[in-house]
Amino acid sequence: MPATPALKRSELTPDSRREHLARLRAATADAPLDVLVVGGGVNGAGAAFDAATRGLGVGLVEARDWASGTSSRSSKLMHGGLRYLQMLDFKLVAEALRERDLLIERTAPHLVKPIKFVFPFFKKVIDRGFIGSGVLLYDAMQSVGRKRAVPFHRHLLHAKMLEVFPALDGDKAVGALEYYDAQMDDARFVMMLVRSAAQHDAAVANYTTVIDYLHDGPRVIGARVRDEETGEEFDIHARETILAGGVWTQEQQELADADAGLEVLASKGIHVTVARDRIPAVPDTGIITQTEKSVLFIIPWDEYWVIGTTDTPWTEDVAHPAATSTDIDYVLEHANAILAQDLTREDVIGVYTGLRPLLQPVKKAGGGASTKVSREHTVMEVEPGLSAIAGGKFTTYRVMAEDVVDFAIREDQPGRPSLTRTVPVIGAQGYAALVREKAEIAARYGFDEIRMDRLLFRYGTLLHDVLALIDEDPSLGTPLEHAPRYLRAEAVYAVRAEGARHLADVLQRRTRLDYETRDRGADAADEIAALVGPLLGWDAATTAREVETYRAFIDARLASEATSDDASAARAAASAPEVPARS
Repeated sequence: MPATPALKRSELTPDSRREHLARLRAATADAPLDVLVVGGGVNGAGAAFDAATRGLGVGLVEARDWASGTSSRSSKLMHGGLRYLQMLDFKLVAEALRERDLLIERTAPHLVKPIKFVFPFFKKVIDRGFIGSGVLLYDAMQSVGRKRAVPFHRHLLHAKMLEVFPALDGDKAVGALEYYDAQMDDARFVMMLVRSAAQHDAAVANYTTVIDYLHDGPRVIGARVRDEETGEEFDIHARETILAGGVWTQEQQELADADAGLEVLASKGIHVTVARDRIPAVPDTGIITQTEKSVLFIIPWDEYWVIGTTDTPWTEDVAHPAATSTDIDYVLEHANAILAQDLTREDVIGVYTGLRPLLQPVKKAGGGASTKVSREHTVMEVEPGLSAIAGGKFTTYRVMAEDVVDFAIREDQPGRPSLTRTVPVIGAQGYAALVREKAEIAARYGFDEIRMDRLLFRYGTLLHDVLALIDEDPSLGTPLEHAPRYLRAEAVYAVRAEGARHLADVLQRRTRLDYETRDRGADAADEIAALVGPLLGWDAATTAREVETYRAFIDARLASEATSDDASAARAAASAPEVPARS
């Protein structure tokens, strides 16, 4: 049988999911995978990509959709972490800046782009001296030994500050500093990593839950999983298993009966979105400032602003993080403290909530477990054959992936170094040439500049595949009626290539309609379900159930946002599932 072309291997279709599950099922005790990765957030997807590019036999399973947890609910920044300089964590900042620049310049220029921030001063001399020296160091760290990926910072006097960001309250802010970082679409980034792993022959399956870990004596030799689409249970054998469970880490360690492990606490961060015209500013310019508890970002994103975040302990079910009315008011209050015109609850288009996995001191039993610890993440052998990774930040996912794969294979495969510093994420190869053709493509398909830039940022060179769908069926080149920033072809492509299995996958992670529109995507649900249902084999009853489930899920989210405490918000959020129960 001829080899499957790499780009076709990367297409996560309904048929390919069945093929990937068959390959996972075929990983027996006599023919195990080299590495099985549990968890489809950025750490798990990054580890699978890293291991696959080394030529290892790799499997990746995720209980829900790719990036359905923390990795789709971030501030959507690839940044060095300016605030870590205050903590004197120079090594972490230098590492994050190096990784950010690598993504911009080489490995993911289609998914990560520079963004300008204004950092306002409220004490003319003290802030300009203290913040200015910090950003000077931040910029200097980007210039050591490599070409800069973003422009150098500059100081803004009062008049220039208001010219760049006129929405700032000029009676409070006395000046500012302008500097650059980068942003990305977190859920799409993770999905592209999964596709990149598949391109390098990893077997990947979402909606596949680990229900137990396989043991040979004290050693973990894989996992027993359940296909949530069919209910089938089967074993996947692997020489090494990597747990990248985020806030579910301890739950998985307990499932494995580990007597050592990582302790991870959850911290809730929420963001709200408001329309772009509510906060006047120079294009692609955001705000960063400190609050008493966290950092406030006002981030330009497409046709709206993302504003956040909070940082509060979450002790409820980690499967149902939810924002309260108090959280939303907190974010608006702190935004209004620096804006000339106040935002109100009426301005809020959407809300999303994520849980940061905060790594605690390592828990050991008997002192026998081995570990590899950085300032921000830790890799630990929680049982022989089972390595766990936790902590870290999105920007340093590649370093974390390299660390955990190095650690897991250190005895069996020590001569296989990581290649991800040079291997691009799918869609990057040839991106610069595609950008040069954007005017021609836009003219051919009738796209305006905004739509063309949006498509390039979402797909990179995979845009050719989306355009091929339009060539095949021109009706797919029209915008969705209730979500006109997306084309009908994008909903189809989400199922034909990006692994979407349910309506919520398309509305929340392949697009971001759950916080980009006031109806949270509910109005577009029927149209999108009609497009994707036939591709997923849905009958009329299944299609209706998908739409009804999503709308009930949104109603539950809205109910949670009217509560005043976490326990009430979690109960409201848990009252309606994101996807229908298996029939």
